[in-house]
Amino acid sequence: MAHWIDHPDTLQRWLSTPPARIGLDTEFIRERTYWPKLALVQIALPTPDGVEILLVDPLVPGMTQAIAPLLADASVLKIMHSPSEDLIALRHACGEVPRPLFDTQAAAALAGIGSGMGYQKLVAELTGVALAKGETRSDWMRRPLSPSQLEYAADDVAHLFEMHDALAQRLAGLGRQAWLEADMQRTVELAIEDAPETWPHLAMRSAQFLDAAAQARLLRLLRWRDAHARRVDLPRSWVLDNELAASLARNPPATREALSQAINAHPKGPRKLVDAVWTALATPLDDEAQAPDASLAERRDKARIKALQDAVSRRAAELGLADGVLASRRMLEPLVDTGRWPDTLQGWRREQLEPVLAPLIPAANPS
Repeated sequence: MAHWIDHPDTLQRWLSTPPARIGLDTEFIRERTYWPKLALVQIALPTPDGVEILLVDPLVPGMTQAIAPLLADASVLKIMHSPSEDLIALRHACGEVPRPLFDTQAAAALAGIGSGMGYQKLVAELTGVALAKGETRSDWMRRPLSPSQLEYAADDVAHLFEMHDALAQRLAGLGRQAWLEADMQRTVELAIEDAPETWPHLAMRSAQFLDAAAQARLLRLLRWRDAHARRVDLPRSWVLDNELAASLARNPPATREALSQAINAHPKGPRKLVDAVWTALATPLDDEAQAPDASLAERRDKARIKALQDAVSRRAAELGLADGVLASRRMLEPLVDTGRWPDTLQGWRREQLEPVLAPLIPAANPS
């Protein structure tokens, strides 16, 4: 049964005796802001007769503060599905990241059921229940929510306990509970830190065709853009368009006036931010000399990458895992570039892969 919760005291009464586990989901919007705006929090509570579902309105004053203690309660397991953006929304709105965490999507991948499975598909796979898809693009900020919205929101947590039971049993049978726990710890730590990308220029294809000086200028602009977007809560592309950033990095204006002309000529140019862009463009970063070269993507040893991918594929098949669950190409690239194992391949992944990958990386660094 679902209950609409629109007063913090009501929520606190429901949570007066915290359960051992809850199902948790959120609805949020992120179309016109940097930070996801929390619009609804769904909490499933176990009962002797089944499940009670709380549909919590975080727009009510004081509600996010009432949710925070539950998120931080380490004695309550939070069962969620593919929660990366939900974690950011909850951290930004409530000041807490839910932990400890059990991600049913990640658990299904480690159990060999499927990689990146959506909630509806996984519910059908594990419970045989077919869920409707009707409100995926709904306006969750409006009030009151429609009956179909409320039903959809409740469905998003109604089956999490069944899924948790089935997946936990499979992982135990495979001896992979520790794998999931390690991945969940990393997921939570990343959400708590929520640090901007250190080398954002690497994600831009156009950076591959810039020389070192232009890449440094691009890095300065992208670092500034991210900091400004976070501060004013606007999408990064609204602050500075990728195309304009690459153009300014490639051909930096010699004067502030020339920069102003270039920005004014661009349909998405940040006309009110000329001074800030000028300063960012002209101010070297303390660590820009250590920035990875984006052009490595074009010059990387593709034969060695392919050999690593083939070895990963063979090992993944032996474990009954999808290749990307064990190691993606992006995870493997540092092994080719530097010979060092990145953080994303430490722990159980390194234990599984080092015996098969080490012979393919003659210059591998043991650290």
